[in-house]
Amino acid sequence: MPYTLDTPLAEALPEKRAASLKRAFDMLTVGDLITHYPRRYQMRGELTPITGLVEGETVTIVAEVRAASVRPMRNRRGSILEVSISDGRGEAKLTFFNQAWRQRDLTPGRRGMFSGKVGYFQRAMQLSHPEYELFDDEDSGSDAEQWARTPMAIYPATSKEPSWDIARAIGPVLDGLGDVADPFSDELREREKLLPYRTALDLIHRPSAIEEADQAKHTLRMHEALVLQIALAQQRQSVHEMDGTSRPAVPGGLLERFDQTLPFERTADQLTVGDEIAAELVEEHPMNRLVQGEVGSGKTLVALRAMLQVAESGGQAALIAPTEVLAAQHLRSITRMLGPELQTELMPTLLTGQMGAAERRRAALRVASGQARVVVGTHALLSDKTTFADLGLVVVDEQHRFGVEQREALRAKGRTPHMLVLTATPIPRTVAMTVFGDLDVSTIRTMPAGRAGIQTFAAPVAEHPGWWPRVWERAAEEVRKGHQVFAVCSAIDVDDSGKAVEEDPDGFADDAPEPEEGERKGPKWGVVQLAQTIATHPDIRGLRIAILHGKMSSEEKDATMQAFSRGDIDILVATTVIEVGVDVPNASTMIIVEADRFGVSQLHQLRGRVGRGAVPGLCLLVTEAEENTDARRRVEAVAGTLDGFELAEKDVELRGEGDVLGSNQSGVRSSLKLLRVVKDVRLIMRARQLAEAIIADDPVLQRHSGLADALRRRVTDRERAALAKS
Repeated sequence: MPYTLDTPLAEALPEKRAASLKRAFDMLTVGDLITHYPRRYQMRGELTPITGLVEGETVTIVAEVRAASVRPMRNRRGSILEVSISDGRGEAKLTFFNQAWRQRDLTPGRRGMFSGKVGYFQRAMQLSHPEYELFDDEDSGSDAEQWARTPMAIYPATSKEPSWDIARAIGPVLDGLGDVADPFSDELREREKLLPYRTALDLIHRPSAIEEADQAKHTLRMHEALVLQIALAQQRQSVHEMDGTSRPAVPGGLLERFDQTLPFERTADQLTVGDEIAAELVEEHPMNRLVQGEVGSGKTLVALRAMLQVAESGGQAALIAPTEVLAAQHLRSITRMLGPELQTELMPTLLTGQMGAAERRRAALRVASGQARVVVGTHALLSDKTTFADLGLVVVDEQHRFGVEQREALRAKGRTPHMLVLTATPIPRTVAMTVFGDLDVSTIRTMPAGRAGIQTFAAPVAEHPGWWPRVWERAAEEVRKGHQVFAVCSAIDVDDSGKAVEEDPDGFADDAPEPEEGERKGPKWGVVQLAQTIATHPDIRGLRIAILHGKMSSEEKDATMQAFSRGDIDILVATTVIEVGVDVPNASTMIIVEADRFGVSQLHQLRGRVGRGAVPGLCLLVTEAEENTDARRRVEAVAGTLDGFELAEKDVELRGEGDVLGSNQSGVRSSLKLLRVVKDVRLIMRARQLAEAIIADDPVLQRHSGLADALRRRVTDRERAALAKS
């Protein structure tokens, strides 16, 4: 019997091979193996440029053996076989211990694939833990020319599952694969210039020319985009079918009275987005909307107006913020904007984990009774002990600090409440979901008048040691002008052994990247060390310096921020506890130490703490990261633009799209196979159009059996559950 895509891999391959592939790539079925697509193609007759290989990466290259020699080990019995491989210009070394027999195969002139991690030993490039597969000697005549021009698939691999072993597994399984149901109709396939599905699977693994591989990839990208868009379209449809509560504004009500008290005109984008939200809150299905806008563009004002509209019907609105400092500031800001009369009616209430027991009980009682119609809090809002009388709207501020599960935990406290998610810099998963269309998206691009703007500079102090003292001279210059300075570190304290007390405000994860190969694993500077060090700088000595971090008590944090806001502190040395929402118009300068330890989103958010008023902003990104590393590229990307949307795309390029169908936000484990969100945006949007037309005509895919099969294989129950919570 021919295999199907659902055939267990253990039935198509020897038991040990199937078990190995399961361990390496979690492959269970023939479909899992067949959709393990090549990462690139290599002509057997072309050698891979060796000089372009990146240290620390595991690579598979095509090269030629130049020399092989065996010598005895110096300090113990045994021998070392050293092999030199080359692309004609550069060379790399392979080293084998007690394997002299390999010299019989690795003779000068032999070509093949060589795999290993790129490193250097005594300034010579080497592949550690090398594996290889030599080509058979070429036939003479025209066959040799064809052989040299035939693309060879190079697969994503591991040290125990090299590319050539994966190719050996795929070949016979592909030969035994029967007919595969095509997700596209003949008419649609012809219109979109796509290959039959079965043909595309053959050609992506075994093309006779690169053009065939390109055709196959285009077809399979569209397959992937359509299946994901179908899943998202079904999710949007299910949201629209949920029973929600209409929350209309009324003439002369809370919202209208609030608008009349505003001392400024709303921007065009604030008006447009406000109208979109107001209209959606009237619907009898829950809103699920993302509002993205630059730091200071007025997202909080838009959210507050939505909260007031919900409160008019007696409903409650809960705003969850990632840190206690930000939650407290939000409450002060909301209270100030509302004025005394509306405060009395709405009773804005703060609920955080670090409040005293008695104060927290009083706040929780106001929330549970419905007396508090505007609630602001941190993770304490997620507690089982926190209940609402009628939760009608959930506002998630700075959504990149919250996971899908945390958002869902708050939403579950109401009867399908409306959801409004705010972000200043979309992280990879948000960009992916935006392009794929899971969330309805509103964008605020125009900024309120009167902003002085920000200049940003990268300061690579390892290359220019003199820039370190100059950074603090520049800080002192700003203080002498009457301005204030933020200095930010990733850690609170670092002891003599290099062990750090890390910041983790309220237990939420952020987008800080994992260290790259060769990078320092822990921070060099903590808030404590930096404050002590800069206090001895000749220009800083005598200035008023204070520290702020998440391990301080609520009272200490609040007192420090109030003092900084009043101008009683010249330089505030802090962790990312001040990342979002902190508003001190007189602060002109943001210095971020070890900026390469932060993600793009964090750097953009931190920069947004300055240049918020009439005082021009300056942001200095201090880094010791080497050139041409992702860490350095992140820093330079932020220095290169103030456009948060451009940075979001750059973040995707550097970190990946995230798990589009799951809850992972970091971008490390992408569920996408061939699609790339930024590069393939047009194809994805076309797939969305096709998906919407298909779902409108055939919601359960009764007449699209091939597409239904592909959807069943591609989107698991777990992923559907994650989508439902997005």
